[in-house]
Parts: sequence; C-alpha cells; structure tokens
Amino acid sequence: MKKLFALILVAMMAFACFACTTAAPAATAAEPDATQAAAATEAPAADTTAPAGKVYYLNFKPEADAAWQDLAAKYTALTGVPVTVVTAASGTYSETLTAEMDKGAAAPTLFQCGNKAGLDTWGDYCYDFTGTDVYAQQTTNDFNLFKDTGEVAAIGYCYECFGIIVNTALLEQAGHSLSEITDFASLKAVVEDIHARAKDLGFDAFTSSGLDGSSSWRFSGHLANMPLFYEFRDDGVTSQPATITGKYMDNYKNIWDLYINNSATAPSQLATATGDQAEAEFGQGQAVFYQNGSWEYSNLTTKYNMSPDSLAMIPIYCGVEGESNAAVCAGTENMWAVNSKAAPEDIQATLDFINWVVTSDEGTTMMAEQFGPIPFKNAKESSNVFFNDANAQLAAGKYVVTWAFNYTPNVDTWRAGVVAALTQYSAGGSWDDVVTAFVQGWATQYAAQ
Repeated sequence: MKKLFALILVAMMAFACFACTTAAPAATAAEPDATQAAAATEAPAADTTAPAGKVYYLNFKPEADAAWQDLAAKYTALTGVPVTVVTAASGTYSETLTAEMDKGAAAPTLFQCGNKAGLDTWGDYCYDFTGTDVYAQQTTNDFNLFKDTGEVAAIGYCYECFGIIVNTALLEQAGHSLSEITDFASLKAVVEDIHARAKDLGFDAFTSSGLDGSSSWRFSGHLANMPLFYEFRDDGVTSQPATITGKYMDNYKNIWDLYINNSATAPSQLATATGDQAEAEFGQGQAVFYQNGSWEYSNLTTKYNMSPDSLAMIPIYCGVEGESNAAVCAGTENMWAVNSKAAPEDIQATLDFINWVVTSDEGTTMMAEQFGPIPFKNAKESSNVFFNDANAQLAAGKYVVTWAFNYTPNVDTWRAGVVAALTQYSAGGSWDDVVTAFVQGWATQYAAQ
C-alpha cells in the first residue's frame, strides 16, 4: 500500500511539473521576465533549419581562383549557404561550360557569358536580372548584355579602359589644366599651344604615334573604335555588320592629325616608331599626352616612377556633337549570367551571393584587388588612378564609349590594311586611302571570314 501511495505521489508531482512548464509561456507573454527578454535579445536562438539553395560558380579566370575560393568560404561561414567555385583551365572555359551544363541539377548556377556569341549559345540559360537587388546596385548598363526582348541576360562586373593619359604636372607647367579640356576643340587648343612652345617648355604635346607592330594596335584598334562606336550607336548595331559607311571618318582624321602634327616625332618617321618609344617619351616627361589604357599604370608608376598624383585619363575627343558628355572607352567580357534552368531556390541563392559580393566589405575588397574597377555603387577605389577616373566619369553620368572594335571581321588582316593606309597618309599620302582601307576593307574581310 505504501508503494502504491508513493507511485501516485510521484505521478502527481510529475503532472504538476508538466503543468508548470506548459503554462510558463502564456505567463511570460503576459508579463515577460526582463532578464529572459534581455538574454533573448543578446543571443537569439540558433536557426537549425538548413539554408535554402546552393551556389555553383564556374569561374573562368584561373588567376582569381584562390580569391574566389576564399570569398566563397567566408560567405558559407556567414550564411550557411554552400558555395562551390570550380575554375576552368585557361583557354578551356567554353568546353568546360558545355560539359558542366549537361549535369542537370548539378550544373553551374553562375557562369560567364561575355559577348554576343556567348549569348547566342547560352541565351536560353540566362536568367533575367531585371528587378534583382544586384542589378539595382549597378552604376551603368553599358557593360551588360541584353536579349532582343530587352531582358538583362548578363551583367558586367569589371572592365578595362583606354583614353588619353595626361601628365597633369607638365600640363600645369605649360599653363593649362584638365578642366579646360572638355571636347575636341578645347583639346586641340591646348595641344597646339604646347606644341608651339615645345622648345621653350622642354617637352611636347603628344608622344609618338608609332605604326610599328608594337604600337599600331593603339590606332588601328583603339583609335579606330571612335568612328566605329559612333556609327554603330547611330545605327543601333548589336551584332557584327557586313558593311560600314565610314560616317565618322572625318572625326578619325581630326584626332589622328592632332596626334601626328603635335609631337616631337615627324609624321614621316612613324612607320618605325615603337610602342616602347612612346611609353618612354611619356614616362621620361617628354610629352604631356599619351593614348593608351589602364594597363599602363603599373609601368608608368614603377618602371618610370611617375607619381599617381600627376596622372589622369581623359576621353578621346574627336569632334562628335555632344562628346563633352563622353567618358573614356571602356569594355569587358567579364559578365555574370545566372542559370535560368537551375532550381528556383538555387537561383535566389546565387543572386543573393553575387549581391553580397558587390556590396559587402569582404566582396568589394576582393574585387578591387583582383579586378580593379567594378560598375557597382559600393565599389572600392583601386590604386590605379585611370580606373578611378573612369569610375568618376561614370558616376557623373557620362556615357561610356564601348568597345565597338570587338565586331571587326578578320581583325588582324583588316587592321593591317588600315595601318598601311595610315602610314602612307602620314608620309604625305591621301586620306581617301585610309577611308578605303577602313570601309571597303571591312566588307572584304567580312566576306572572307
């Protein structure tokens, strides 16, 4: 009997304890304990729910593999979302992407679609970025790929730029400033004034515009971009055209004449003038202006010990209406595309990841170190002042002069014809020959390819 009583007593005590524990939340809701509330605020209970979605990035830049692996690990530690980065071997990205996309649910959720040819192949796999958080972070549309329907198929995440590099210390020594130069007319006035006083100043306006193979690409490719860009902009060209009109060839002549007639190197000597010669002229303080790109920054600051404070990059002005609103020439084939065939949760996880990359301190630091400028609002400044000048121009709402020369047919052969004609013209020949090499040469090479 005592045993039975003891069992009943134990059962009653257990029931009483159970009632207390189940009733406690109701009482807490009505009259919360201050200590418990503070503890809950300071250390919220961990969410043991598995994160929705995963990310698989097929990276195409081997030199950035370690940086991407490190950033992916940081993001996973922060959010719990699995991020896998696989890097294709150099020169094998297209083949690797094709193989990986055949893996169904295991296919990349983030991949590279860098040009119109890529869009023709992978357009059906490109998720529309319109309305996404990462798209809203961009400062320009100029590096993006669009479908014919207007969908944002791929977004550029970094770029390179070229223009006219300026030694601002020499410019000021000559009595001028960057603020004076806003279009071709103002550039021409400053350049011709410096050239006219070159002997007294001890330096000239432009470096040599060499047409030797080590230098000619600056003019048959990069300078030739100017008439191509404006013609294609007028005509709404979005794929390689079979023919061009040469509508802006007079503008090409404007800037070429300015280069070759305001330099210490005579136009007749350009056939053998080299790229190293032009770089040395600028690096050694013999000229104020030098057409080249962001990649020259390291040589100028290390090889020639030029101060970053005395370097700037301005647009290539050539006399086109409205060019005061132009930025430097910039372009990229570094573009992200999100796999539209992936599971919805993986698509969202991927969008969240790249948005974190371009907004977080960890992500923007890595991007600045590995890729230089990125066209996003939270971009960190690079040590390369040419990139920073380009970013400042974009932030000011200037339009980007994009890389129209990417459409060139049989590029090496076409450029060789243009260089030959420029060489003849510079030595006293006819500009008509340059126009012929440019316009008719394009149609000939398009047909040949």
